[in-house]
Amino acid sequence: MTLHIDSLDAEGRGVARSAEGKVVFVEGGLPGEDVLFESGRKKARHELARAVSILEPSASRVPPRCRHFGVCGGCALQHADMRTQMAAKQRWLEENLARIGKVRAEALLPILYGPDWHYRTRARLSVRRVPKKGGVLVGFREKRSTYVADMRMCPVLPDKVSRLIVELKALIECLSINDRIPQVEVACGEDSTILVFRHLLPLTDGDLEKLRSFGRAFQVHVWLQPKGPESAHGEGELHYELPEFRVRIAFRPTEFTQVNSAVNRALVSRAVRLLDPRPGERVADLFCGLGNFSLPLARSGAQVVGFEGSASLIERARQNALANGLVAQFEVRDLFKHDINAFGPFDKLLVDPPREGAVDLVKSLPDPWPARIVYVSCDPATLARDAGILVHAKGFALRAAGVVNMFPHTAHVESIALFERG
Repeated sequence: MTLHIDSLDAEGRGVARSAEGKVVFVEGGLPGEDVLFESGRKKARHELARAVSILEPSASRVPPRCRHFGVCGGCALQHADMRTQMAAKQRWLEENLARIGKVRAEALLPILYGPDWHYRTRARLSVRRVPKKGGVLVGFREKRSTYVADMRMCPVLPDKVSRLIVELKALIECLSINDRIPQVEVACGEDSTILVFRHLLPLTDGDLEKLRSFGRAFQVHVWLQPKGPESAHGEGELHYELPEFRVRIAFRPTEFTQVNSAVNRALVSRAVRLLDPRPGERVADLFCGLGNFSLPLARSGAQVVGFEGSASLIERARQNALANGLVAQFEVRDLFKHDINAFGPFDKLLVDPPREGAVDLVKSLPDPWPARIVYVSCDPATLARDAGILVHAKGFALRAAGVVNMFPHTAHVESIALFERG
């Protein structure tokens, strides 16, 4: 059976309609293509399928660079050129704003681009020993599966890390607890790389020497994590830089940072320009983390207060402010349970929440302030929901919105929006 692909959905699948009018999501199809497909799971209103032959290839189709594409679940769109990928993400953002928030941006911001390959400075590699597949597997999960993809390389990871995948397989295979290491977390700074080995049983002296030898041979720092993230320990330091603002931010390998350093620099620059902090203004950075936005905002001379639920991240943000010679206030505050009214008023807000968004927070904003909000989002659905509240209940206008190419070749959508009192 054949189908004509009309668009891409939010998971990177082609969207078509069958002769009966049912929506069909086709893995591997691109807009404008006619494909021969194999049917999979069927639901009352839609059907899942897989393209087995492309009868009329799109001009936007490109050869995937990774040999594991289609099996590994890390990427969904390597078969589409970057223009097609970003056009789809821009459309997903606009559709979510219209459908969920019932709002429309007055202007669309230019897409923020960065490197397409070797960009991912943070990753969590799964590990599993599978004797039937030759021993230890190291990689991302397979697409729509809990199995670990049998990877040999990964072109979205830094080249140095990509080349280590095969070496990691050999290293873990020779450890005494090779079946009790579930993951290796990768964190890259400006000039160093740390690998955090999660281990469920104690390591022997022989294991520790093998890990140290590995670190010396491949010039990486090896950390160990016997329990939760707070138990991670080892030698070596990480930092990234925001040169435009003369800011250097130190972080631990288990602390959150954006995975694409180059795009993060562009994102911070745009957020600061949109918020336009002025000397003497009071600015709140909500979900501030390490100070990724707070410290550049403080460079303007504004009075910046960062709020974050994690006490350890707040302490790290304070240390970063001190190290950069900047004055900023940081407060531990669970923004899912408490508002910031007791610390107000604020002239402007920078909001960068996790995927859950900030629905209770935006509902709690008082009428007199703030005058402007810049909202950075990693989920267009929750951004759209919160945008609807800001516009329809809080008197803001959605001045501009746009997407950020933080995760090339994936279906993940990073975006930024500007709100002002209407």
